[in-house]
Parts: sequence; structure tokens; C-alpha cells
Amino acid sequence: MEYVKLGNTGLDVSRICLGCMSFGDVERWNHPWLLDEENSRPLIKKALDLGINFFDTANIYSTGASEEIVGRALKDYANRDEVVIATKVFFRMSPGPNGAGLSRKAILSEIDNSLKRLGTEYVDLYQIHRWDYNTPIEETMEALHDVVKAGKARYIGASAMYAWQFQKALHVAERHGWTRFVAMQNHLNLIYREEEREMMPLCKEEKIAVIPYSPLASGRLAREWSVVTPRSETDPAQKMKYDATADIDRVIADRVSAIAEQRGVPRAQVALAWLLQKEPVTAPIIGATQIAHIEEAVGALDVTLTPEEIASLEELYVPHKVVGAL
Repeated sequence: MEYVKLGNTGLDVSRICLGCMSFGDVERWNHPWLLDEENSRPLIKKALDLGINFFDTANIYSTGASEEIVGRALKDYANRDEVVIATKVFFRMSPGPNGAGLSRKAILSEIDNSLKRLGTEYVDLYQIHRWDYNTPIEETMEALHDVVKAGKARYIGASAMYAWQFQKALHVAERHGWTRFVAMQNHLNLIYREEEREMMPLCKEEKIAVIPYSPLASGRLAREWSVVTPRSETDPAQKMKYDATADIDRVIADRVSAIAEQRGVPRAQVALAWLLQKEPVTAPIIGATQIAHIEEAVGALDVTLTPEEIASLEELYVPHKVVGAL
């Protein structure tokens, strides 16, 4: 395993982050592809055994069940000081008028709820899951600063927004002397590269860690294009992200397949190797429902693409509608 600093911090994270949205409870979150606790724990253990120390979840994942599963597994299998736990806040967690968003009330309530579910006194990275158009960014940034100063989070990060919004948040924090975001969890892969226009240059300039989600485009870059899975058939978010551009994206997936075949490696490793060489990508967040998914992801660290292969993978991309930022 390779380890790198999380942006402009002293925190060391593995170059592969395990995303934990697949771990949960079908009864609490109607996604038939979820793994229950019994089937999730071996994957978390395998990740640790392979040197992954970075785990990303969110309060909304299975309305808290993911945090509970991850927290119990890491308590049993790891030293808390040696793992980096990230979680997120924004989406609705209760039906009341203050049950969602990034108000001071919501943030201070939800960090405590997440800590309780995770069974820990602090998270290493607390992230806003989206931009809240109904709350002043000054209120959000001050609340996040107070969470850090209370010792409930070591660092803060953001996810899935426009570059102007992220720059505004960075500016507000700097102006008031509040804690700044150190990481951006954005949507980036070979068939969705809109983040390269504004967000990636901004993050490079500000020394912000980039930890992209959906690095394999919900598996579309890791298997035959025509293959369907329980998740691809039932996950509306996946359909929203990729169905509309399937025809123009398929040719890129074919290039991934061709290079993988030439090298004798899984498709996933080619797609991840492309991400890993992109600046300033720190650690792609890979989802897994099988141990093999984690093994393949870690194996991508041994794959170095040539300039010619990178050019071949990139040359067929055409602009896409922005997906992720709300």
C-alpha cells in the first residue's frame, strides 16, 4: 500500500479509500444491493489487511446503518489511531423542518449522531455532502469550525459542488480565521471528466486533496458494457448519472477493455490507474460488494499507464452535463 498526505495536512491516508455506501440495512434504505453487517465485515477486514486505512461513509447511507457497521468493524479489527474515518452531513435524516441541510443546528446535531453510531469520540474528516442554498455559507463554516475546535472532527471537507461555491467557502473561512476545507470529494472518472475544467485546477492551486467518488462509473468501467447487475437495474442515482450518455461513453469503456486485455489486468485497474496519475487526485473512493473488488483496486497501484495509453483513453471524451453538484 502507498500512503500520501491528505492535501496540505500532515495526515497520511492510503491511496485507495474504501467507500462504505454498500454496507447497510435494506429495511432502513431500500437498496437491494446492500450488504448486511455479516457480509460487510469481511470486506472491511480485507481492506485493513491490504493496508487501506481510509474509510468513507455518510449519515444518510442506510440512514445511519453504514456508520454503525463501519464503526463496530473498525473497533474490532483496528487501532482507532491508525485508521482515518470520514463521514458526511447534508441529506435528510429526520422529517422535521431542521432534519436536513447545513444549518448550525443540523451540523451540531448530526455530528453527535454520527459519532454515536460510529462509536468514536471524533471523525478524522467531516464533509458537507452537498451545497446548502438555504443556509448562509458563513453559518455553515463557523459551525464546522466549532466542530473541529470541540475535538469532534480533525479536518473538514466538501463534496459535489461547483467550483465557485467551493472557492466562496474557502474565502469565507480564510476571511474569518475559521478552519478551511482540506479535501474535495467529487465525481470524476474516465466517462465523467467535467471536474477537470474548474474544480481540479482550483484544488491543485489551493493544495486541496481530491478524493473522487464513482471512480469506476458505478462499475461500468469494470465489466462488459452490456452486463447488468442488481445495482445497475435498481439504483436510480446510477441511472441518472450515466444512462443519458451511454452511447458516447461506451467507446471509452471499450478502450479501457482493450488496454486491460493487452496488459492482462482487470478493467478496473486500468480505470483506476488513469485516476491515480491525475493531479491532484489523492485517493479514489472505491465501492465494493466483493473481496475481489478491493483486491483489484489495490492492485491498480502497480499499474502505470504510458503517455500513449493515457492519450488513447482520453481522446474520445466529449463534454457532459454536470452531474453531482445540485
